[in-house]
Amino acid sequence: MGGLVGLLLAAGRSRRFGSDKLLHRLPDGRSLLQASLAPLTAGADRALVLVRPGPSPLHAHLVAEGIPYLEVPEADQGMGATLAAGIRATAKAEGWLVGLADMPCLEASTAARVAHALKQGALLAAPLHQDRRGHPVGFAACWYAELAALHGDQGARALLRGEIAHVVAVEVQDPGCLLDVDTPEDLAALGTYPSRPATD
Repeated sequence: MGGLVGLLLAAGRSRRFGSDKLLHRLPDGRSLLQASLAPLTAGADRALVLVRPGPSPLHAHLVAEGIPYLEVPEADQGMGATLAAGIRATAKAEGWLVGLADMPCLEASTAARVAHALKQGALLAAPLHQDRRGHPVGFAACWYAELAALHGDQGARALLRGEIAHVVAVEVQDPGCLLDVDTPEDLAALGTYPSRPATD
């Protein structure tokens, strides 16, 4: 899998939401997962959703919608382990655009600008809104070894902190790059409270 690959982290358990939040429909009819994936699909050459082992309603939804996904047996170890599995599965990528599956308000243009920064030679890139770094985060292929060795629940934060001098900040007017959904109240606050769970 060459080119720039989008990896959507979707292996959480939605404990704070009370049900699988990724299956809930937004007012436009898309599931929360679909809305979060769309910007990555627009910015990367191809995208892959990283999920817990199935079967589950989420797997059925992905299959029904024709969305490529990867089951991660190590998902219980945390976000770092999940991301590492996705990196290893796409070892031939020219870089990665890493997003979260619970960020339905992210604008496609934000992901596209982060992707463009990578394609222009940035080693690391991330959107910056009101002096806060958001998602998705872009990683050049040179970070393969570090990313493939991640474990635990910290994701790539330590890498970003340690290599801050290499991070290209892409300033955007997109609050969606900061807004994730952990609870039903979060969705209500965004004005995108879903009306029903996704069924396929």
